[in-house]
Amino acid sequence: MKIISMDVMSTGVIAYYVLIASRNGLFTPIVSNAKNVRYADPVPQAVILTAIVIGFSIQALMLVGVMKLARDNPTLESNEIEKNNTP
Repeated sequence: MKIISMDVMSTGVIAYYVLIASRNGLFTPIVSNAKNVRYADPVPQAVILTAIVIGFSIQALMLVGVMKLARDNPTLESNEIEKNNTP
């Protein structure tokens, strides 16, 4: 459940950032012959793409950790899992 919560939180942050960074009337920064055209800043787009990739990799890493815990401890009791994994 915590993994799904982390994914929902990450999606919410990315959606909020896209909502704040978007502007109407801006074009993609492609070189053309048009003059006096306002171009969009590509940095927020790159930041969002990076955040999506990092979020996906963190989610995959958490799933691997949960799979290892589930294989080593065939129980749903968190107290028992903590007791079995203390050094």
